[in-house]
Amino acid sequence: MKLKLIFVALLILATTVSGCGKATPANGKEDLKAQLKAKEDLIITLTAEKESLSAQVTSLQQQLQAVQSGQSSLFSTALTVVELLKAKDMVALANHIHPVKGVRFTPYPYVDLQADLVFTSQQITNLLQSSQVYTWGSFDGTGDPIDLTFSDYYDRFVYDADYANAHLIGNNIEIGTGNAIHNIPQAYPNATFIEFHFTGFDPQYSGMDWRSLRLVFENQNNTWYLVGIVHGEWTI
Repeated sequence: MKLKLIFVALLILATTVSGCGKATPANGKEDLKAQLKAKEDLIITLTAEKESLSAQVTSLQQQLQAVQSGQSSLFSTALTVVELLKAKDMVALANHIHPVKGVRFTPYPYVDLQADLVFTSQQITNLLQSSQVYTWGSFDGTGDPIDLTFSDYYDRFVYDADYANAHLIGNNIEIGTGNAIHNIPQAYPNATFIEFHFTGFDPQYSGMDWRSLRLVFENQNNTWYLVGIVHGEWTI
């Protein structure tokens, strides 16, 4: 009798455990539907994110192309201008000078907005032939006034080296450095400059005889215009 009761109890226990280990068909379908719905929602979310990222990539590519196109145009203009300076073709150069602001001439790296001379595109065309003496600033070291005709200033502080064949060309970055303060970004906050640089000429000076010509441009109506010609050299 005792053995029979134990057997019945084990049978009941086995039946209960077996019943707990199996889900009902209805519950199984509901779980499967929930899983499928979650996966469908995930696919929709990921698809939306992909489309958003694709749109961002397209926008960034367009912005990059615009920047590259603008920089390419600037660099091309700078190369044209330096060739015109080499040829002393003032008539052609006048076409690249800012129609409103003109072009400012700076003999040393520091741009002096008060003392540096500014000429319009119309004035530039005949300056090489002019005998008028201008005061362009002060000579480094002595402080004597730079009293020169445009032609003499040009030979000393504009095209004093063959910048069309410079050692290095910098895009909006200062290459030649010395004691003088470089303030083009402050003097021309809306401009970009291209620097034509010679690292030096005579080995005995260990590079202290470097020279630079910085051409400063501003963009107006998608055209780059020359607004500044900054000469660079070692200063005391």
